[in-house]
Amino acid sequence: MSAISKRISIALAAAGLAMSLAVDAQAVAAPPKASVAIPDFTKGDAVPEGMTHDWNLGPTGARGWIYSNKMETSEARQILVTKIDKGSPADGVLAVGDVILGIGANAFAFDPRVEFGRAIGTAEAADGRLELLRWRKGEAGGEASRVTIALQPLGAYSATAPFECDKSRRVLDAGLAALAKRMQAKPSDGNPIVRCYNALALLASGDAAYLTTVRTQVEWASKYSDPDRHDYHSWYYGPINLLLAEYTLATGDTAFIPDLRRITMEIVRGQSIVGSWGHRFVQEDGRLAGYGMMNAPGLPLITSLVLAREAGVEDPALDAAIAKSTRLVRFYVGKGSVPYGDHHPWIQTHDDNGKNGCAAVLFDLLGDAEAAEYFSRMSVASHGGERDQGHTGNFFNMLWALPGVARSGPQATGAWMREFGWYYDLARRWDGGFIHQGPPEPKNDSYPKWDASGAYLLGFAQPREKIRIARKGSALVPVDAEAARVLVEDGRGWSARLGLAGYEKKADAELLDALSSWSPVVRERAAIELARRKGDPTASLIAMLEGHATNARDLHARIGACQALAQLGKRASAAVPALRATLRSDDLWLRIKAADALAAIGTAALPALPDLLMMLAQRDRERDPRGMQQRYLCFALFERREGLLGRSLDGVDRDALYAAVRAGLQNEDGRARGSIASVYKNLSSADIAPLLPAIHAAVIEPAPSGIMFADGIRMSGLEILAKNRIAEGLPLCIGLVEPARWGLKDRIGRCLAALRIYGGAARSEIPRLRALEADLVARGWKQKDLDELRIGELITQIESDDQAQPLVPLVDAS
Repeated sequence: MSAISKRISIALAAAGLAMSLAVDAQAVAAPPKASVAIPDFTKGDAVPEGMTHDWNLGPTGARGWIYSNKMETSEARQILVTKIDKGSPADGVLAVGDVILGIGANAFAFDPRVEFGRAIGTAEAADGRLELLRWRKGEAGGEASRVTIALQPLGAYSATAPFECDKSRRVLDAGLAALAKRMQAKPSDGNPIVRCYNALALLASGDAAYLTTVRTQVEWASKYSDPDRHDYHSWYYGPINLLLAEYTLATGDTAFIPDLRRITMEIVRGQSIVGSWGHRFVQEDGRLAGYGMMNAPGLPLITSLVLAREAGVEDPALDAAIAKSTRLVRFYVGKGSVPYGDHHPWIQTHDDNGKNGCAAVLFDLLGDAEAAEYFSRMSVASHGGERDQGHTGNFFNMLWALPGVARSGPQATGAWMREFGWYYDLARRWDGGFIHQGPPEPKNDSYPKWDASGAYLLGFAQPREKIRIARKGSALVPVDAEAARVLVEDGRGWSARLGLAGYEKKADAELLDALSSWSPVVRERAAIELARRKGDPTASLIAMLEGHATNARDLHARIGACQALAQLGKRASAAVPALRATLRSDDLWLRIKAADALAAIGTAALPALPDLLMMLAQRDRERDPRGMQQRYLCFALFERREGLLGRSLDGVDRDALYAAVRAGLQNEDGRARGSIASVYKNLSSADIAPLLPAIHAAVIEPAPSGIMFADGIRMSGLEILAKNRIAEGLPLCIGLVEPARWGLKDRIGRCLAALRIYGGAARSEIPRLRALEADLVARGWKQKDLDELRIGELITQIESDDQAQPLVPLVDAS
C-alpha cells in the first residue's frame, strides 16, 4: 500500500456545507458496505425506512423513488412514482403509487435512472412520445401496461453539443425564460450562491431582455459585506464577486466598480499566509480557523479576483494574492484532482466537487494553457459515477462540469454529452428549469431544494461566449474527436459500487500501458489492480522507471511505475536501486513518488535512508517555494504506520536525523509536521535533547497551513517539553488551550496533562488555571464536562507537591 496515497482519511462536518475527505487508494478499489434489500413494489413492499431520496424524472412532471446502494442505482429495476405536477405531461398518465417497470415493452435492464434519462433523449429526438411500462395496483392486485407521455420534441444532442446543437439551444432558451420568470417574481429567493449563478446564467445568454433582472441581482450583490465573518461567508463572496465582475465586463456598466473594488479587497485581506481561504476568512494571525484551507470556496474566490482585475480593480495586493493562490492550485497539474484543502492530490476520481472544472476556467483566464488543458482533460474524464458524487452533494460538480469540459472544445463537449447527457435530461423539469438531483444516496444531500437552473444553463451557454466563465476570450486549442473519445474512455472502468470492475478485465499488458497515461487517476487504478494480481511485474516496472523522460508520456510512465511499485510494497524490493537513482530526477513529483515507493517497500529500502534524510534537510526555495518535497518526505519517513522510520530509529545516523527533523518542523504544512511526532516517541530523552529548541519553536509557531492538523505536533512537543521539565514549556500548558479556537476538546485535556507533569513547579500557573475554568463556565461549559477536566484536583496536586524537581532552561537542556 502506498505510504502517501492512503495518507489522509478524515470526516468533516459542519451544518449544511459539511465536507468529507478520504484519500485512500483502497477506497478506489473497495466498494462501500452493502445496504438494505431491494423492494419490489409490485408485491406490496414499501420504501425502506430512512431512504427518502427521490428523483426528478425529466420534463415529464413526475418524480420517482429509485433504489440506491453504494452510491449507485444500478441494482434497481423499478421506479416508484412519488409526485405528479398538475398540468404536466405525466398528469393523467401516471399517478402517485404507480411503478415504472421499463421503457416501452422492455423491462429495465441495468439502471432505471440512466435508462429513463436516455429514453427521454430518444423521445425528444423523435416525435416526443415517451413509452413506459407502467404497473398500477388495482382491485385484482395489479396490472402492467404500456402508456405514453407526450413530451415536446427538441431534437437530439449534436456530435458537438452544446455547440452547433439545436436541442441545446432550445433547452437553453426555455430554461432561461423559466428562470427569469421565477427571478422576477421572487428576486430574493434562494441563497447567495444560487442567486449569483442563476443571474450569471441569464447574463451568459447575451440577451438584453434579461439585463434588468440581472441588474437587480447585481445591485443586491454589490451591498454584500460580512465584517463579522459568519460561518460559510467565503462560499458567498466568490459567486458574488464573480457576478459583479462578469456584469461589469459584459455590459461596460461601471456603476458597481467601487463595490467590486471593496468586495475584492475584502477577499484579498481575507486570504491566509499561504494564499488560501476556508469556510471563513483569515484570523488576525494570518492563519485560517477550523478546517483550514478549502478549495471548493477558494477556487471561485481566486477566479473572481482575476476577473475583478480584468474589470478594472488595480492594487499590488490584489496581484500578489492572485499569484499566491494560483501557485497553490497549480501544484496539482499532472498529479491529481484539486483536493479538499492543502492535501495530497486527489486520485480517486477525475474531479472532486467541480474544482478541476473551475481550475480549468481559472487558468484559461490567466492564459496558462498547460494548466488549463490539464484540468479541462480531467473534467472530460469525469462523468457517470465520478461526476455523480461530491462532498455533501454534487451541486458544484455539476456547476463546473461543462465550463471545464468546454475548455477542450466542441468535440470534447459532444463526446462528454453522449456519455452523460442523460443526467441533464433527467434533471430538466417540464417548465424548462433544472432541479438539483444529488448523488444516488438513500437520503437527500445538503442541497435538496436548490434551484440548479443556473448551474446547468451556464453549461448550455458556453457556445454563446458572452461572459468570461462561458469561454469568452478562451485561447485553448480544442481537441479533435479521437482525443475526446479517449479522454471519455479514461473515465471508465471504475464504479462506486463495484470498485475497479473495469480494470479487473484488463490484461497485464494493458495495465502496464495504462501506467503511462496522462491521467494520474488512470495510473493509480492500474497500479492498484496490477498489485492485486499474482505474479511479479517488478522487472517491467524497473524498465519503465529507468526510461529516459524525453517526452511527457515517458515521465508519466516513470511516475506510474513508482505508483505501481508503491502498491506492490515489499514485493518490489528489487526496485530499490532504481528508485534510489530516481531520487536524483529533475522532476519534483517523480522524486516524491520514488520516495513514496521506497517507504512502502519498507526495510529493504533502508539503504536509501541517507539520501532521503539529506533531501528532507535541504530546501530549494526558488524551485520548490512551498517545500513540497520536504512535506512528502516527512510522510515517507516519519508517518507512524507507513513511514520508513515511523516505528524505529535503530541505527539511524543522529546528525542526519536531527537535520531532517529540524527542517521538517519548519514545513508550512501542519500534517507534515505532525508526522514527526513519531520521532518524539522513538527517541530517548538523551537523544532528543539536541532537538528541544526546534521542538519548542514548533510549539510556539503553528504551521501556516494544514490547520486541521497543526495542533498535533504542538501537543506532542508540549508533552516532550514537560517530560524533560523545560522551563519554557510551563507557561505554554495554559497558553495553548486557547478556548476560543477550534478543536478545544481535543486540545485542553493534553494541555492539562502536560501541566500535571510539572507538579509543584507549576504553582505560578494556578491563577491562570482558575481563570481558565471561569472562562469555560462563561462559554457555557456544562458542569459534567468541567468535572472531567479535574481542574480542582490538579490545583490541589500542584499545591501539595513539595518534592518538585527544578525546571531546566531550554539553553541548558539542549
